[in-house]
Amino acid sequence: MAPRLQLEKAAWRWAETVRPEEVSQEHIETAYRIWLEPCIRGVCRRNCKGNPNCLVGIGEHIWLGEIDENSFHNIDDPNCERRKKNSFVGLTNLGATCYVNTFLQVWFLNLELRQALYLCPSTCSDYMMGDGIHEEKDYEPQTICEHLQYLFALLQNSNRRYIDPSGFVKALGLDTGQQQDAQEFSKLFMSLLEDTLSKQKNPDVRNIVQQQFCGEYAYVTVCNQCGRESKLLSKFYELELNIQGHKQLTDCISEFLKEEKLEGDNRYFCENCQSKQNATRKIRLLSLPCTLNLQLMRFVFDRQTGHKKKLNTYIGFSEILDMEPYVEHKGGSYVYELSAVLIHRGVSAYSGHYIAHVKDPQSGEWYKFNDEDIEKMEGKKLQLGIEEDLEPSKSQTRKPKCGKGTHCSRNAYMLVYRLQTQEKPNTAVQVPAFLQALVDRDNSKFEEWCIEMAEMRKQSVDKGKAKHEEVKELYQRLPAGAVKALCKECVVERCRVLRLKNQLNEDYKTVNNLLKATVKGIDGFWVGKSSLRSWRQLALEQLDEQDGDADQSNGKMNGNTLNKDESKEERKEEEEELNFNEDILCPHGELCISENERRLVSKEAWSKLQQYFPKAPEFPSYKECCSQCKILEREGEENEALHKMIANEQKTSLPNLFQDKNRPCLSNWPEDTDVLYIVSQFFVEEWRKFVRKPTRCSPVSSVGNSALLCPHGGLMFTFASMTKEDSKLIALIWPSEWQMIQKLFVVDHIIQITRIKMEDVNPSETQYISEPQLCPECREGLLCQQQRDLREYTQATIYVHKVVDNKKVMKDSAPELNVSSSETEEDKEEAKPDGEKDPDFNQSNGGTKRQKISHQNYIAYQKQVIRRSMRHRKVRGEKALLVSANQTLKELKIQIMHAFSVAPFDQNLSIDGKILSDDCATLGTLGVIPESVILLKADEPIADYAAMDDVMQVCMPEEGFKGTGLLGH
Repeated sequence: MAPRLQLEKAAWRWAETVRPEEVSQEHIETAYRIWLEPCIRGVCRRNCKGNPNCLVGIGEHIWLGEIDENSFHNIDDPNCERRKKNSFVGLTNLGATCYVNTFLQVWFLNLELRQALYLCPSTCSDYMMGDGIHEEKDYEPQTICEHLQYLFALLQNSNRRYIDPSGFVKALGLDTGQQQDAQEFSKLFMSLLEDTLSKQKNPDVRNIVQQQFCGEYAYVTVCNQCGRESKLLSKFYELELNIQGHKQLTDCISEFLKEEKLEGDNRYFCENCQSKQNATRKIRLLSLPCTLNLQLMRFVFDRQTGHKKKLNTYIGFSEILDMEPYVEHKGGSYVYELSAVLIHRGVSAYSGHYIAHVKDPQSGEWYKFNDEDIEKMEGKKLQLGIEEDLEPSKSQTRKPKCGKGTHCSRNAYMLVYRLQTQEKPNTAVQVPAFLQALVDRDNSKFEEWCIEMAEMRKQSVDKGKAKHEEVKELYQRLPAGAVKALCKECVVERCRVLRLKNQLNEDYKTVNNLLKATVKGIDGFWVGKSSLRSWRQLALEQLDEQDGDADQSNGKMNGNTLNKDESKEERKEEEEELNFNEDILCPHGELCISENERRLVSKEAWSKLQQYFPKAPEFPSYKECCSQCKILEREGEENEALHKMIANEQKTSLPNLFQDKNRPCLSNWPEDTDVLYIVSQFFVEEWRKFVRKPTRCSPVSSVGNSALLCPHGGLMFTFASMTKEDSKLIALIWPSEWQMIQKLFVVDHIIQITRIKMEDVNPSETQYISEPQLCPECREGLLCQQQRDLREYTQATIYVHKVVDNKKVMKDSAPELNVSSSETEEDKEEAKPDGEKDPDFNQSNGGTKRQKISHQNYIAYQKQVIRRSMRHRKVRGEKALLVSANQTLKELKIQIMHAFSVAPFDQNLSIDGKILSDDCATLGTLGVIPESVILLKADEPIADYAAMDDVMQVCMPEEGFKGTGLLGH
């Protein structure tokens, strides 16, 4: 227990047995002696609000206690950057170069390749000076071989935990921010390395790539007519195995070598027959290399989308692979053992992370190489389970069971096998002297850096300790006058609070038991049900607050203090939250009329509750409810009845308008009338809402057609626009309905469309005249303003709809079918705050005179009405986002990532059938306007290649390794 808590308990232990009215001067002196004097001596470990002499408020609990040395500096321990004993060295990820790092580690642990590279001549002699390296000149490798030499030497003997491969990456001209195809990188680099080493005189160096990685197979074509064989010999450095439809590595190899029939249009021209004949073709393995690279073709081309996709199917493989059944010449030794597994973590072919599991050829132990981090596997066993669990997905298939010595992976894209008959290396590869000198120099720089960092840490710690002693000495000099007495009123209040705290649990049980009894007669009291459910928590919070106030009443807090206004405001808010039994108060401060919100409790229960809430409103059972509320309730019931009557009358008078049946259409004008009337669609929606729920909504008393007119009284819509984009803003009314509307509502402006047939001039020609007529000037201004709004909007709402299983669950023609519950859209609308009025529907003033407004204000007013009428109805799987027109597509993708947990590179976005792919373009230029709906298709792992046909993949055109040093040769 903390010293401060011990002191406080000891100081107020007497309060458990002494009633507040029994507190004496002796009790007060006891509390002072035990509680406050230690504060003056600096023993206290808490900010004593009641004692201005307590040193805690100025940091005593920090400076006088034990201080961790690490708090005096922010410098990491340099030894954390030191290479661990019997471990390998990692490689820094320069951005998106993890695919390079994995292959470098695999090639480094190929001892034959490393030894051959060490034998290559080097220009390092230019940097040699006597018996050492020129100190003033940094070593800059000139060729790819020299870069690999230097990297391998550092990986072998560096003291650093990881090294920087930027020189090697820069020499190849790779873009560090763009992730490339790892398999393609492996092929191109091996080709580059072979071409570079082909100029070496030493055959052990010149032929190392062929000796380690090169095998040979033949394309054999056999004519079915004459039996003639045609062979085409070819070298290979890896076997590319199709994994589609397969579960085991051996099945993939068998398919690679299976016989292919050449028939029909694909028949083979036989030189012996001198004609096209049916034939068979297959691959025969003639020789295998010491290191067998098996490329699992996870990244395949999708002809439907024109882009690559990753196949995330599980493939099983064994640690021992017998290749004898697959080679043409039997009798040799073709047993291989697994030496490396290269992993791609991620669901997309254009993103993810590469790591490598590699076996140390000398110790036989497995290591996981993950850029800078190297992890040793336990028990000399390959462990892939963790890697396979990192990418959960909806389409993920269950991982098959693997027997002893076998493994299953849906992320492995390359398997490296070593010929088992090779002799185990007994001695480590020795680093040449000139390379070791470079490594030693780098190690010296690293040690100097470690010493410098350690010295900086030590200096910071020494300064902190000196400051510590200085402050401690300063505390001892601080004068502290004694407080000889405490306020009796505060002690009495503190005594009451502590007693209530101690007996709260017991009283809670007592009250619960009392509430089980039925209250009879007039002895009970009304208590709010909500207050009863939470009274213990309310009491505890209130007692804690009062306890804190009692402390603060004896003196100001030594720490930060609130100003008077802030303190009053916070106290007022807290009091509103903690008031008990006010949940049954009506707005007039009397007992509410709803008995469902309160219950009767016994006099004994109320007495217990009143001890904790002495200021709570008290309502005996005989207390009458608020008379004003009763009157309002009766008036409300009368109003509800009146509303129901009005709604029923209006529904009966306008049945088709309410049910949206048999509505006229401008584009297909009805033959039985030449006149149609127009009202705002918003008026119709508000009226329908009232008729459906007359007790929840106020009646609509007027038709606000002024919203459809300009300040000059002219119509804002053309006949053509009312048949197309503006049709959602207006509602067409039959003449018979219009007569009824004029009887039921106050109409401010009559708007009608008249059809005139030009029989005298041209019987087939028809004119449509609106009254009032169109105002061209205001119409043009409105269109310009709308266009500007679409291009220059800020903080506007758009909707992102995630497509699941390539099904668009929203249809523009029937959005109401997609509402996730049985409620209508009107039922789901949020209630307007009290006092909010619709600008275009005045329900109290029936006057038809319009107020003059400016054109600018009118545009804003018009936009408000239009926005309400065309509000978007959200559907399941859709989220609203706030965006601006000048925001880029890339920034939008980041918002979508936070909303849907889909990474930007896995997002395929489209709007109105148009694919959004330019990440640098703004939303305004891409045609994204307020209330737009953007479709999101997220890339998911694909378990079967056949499922890829319907998947959309959006990405930039592939550049590959174009322009890099890998293609320079």
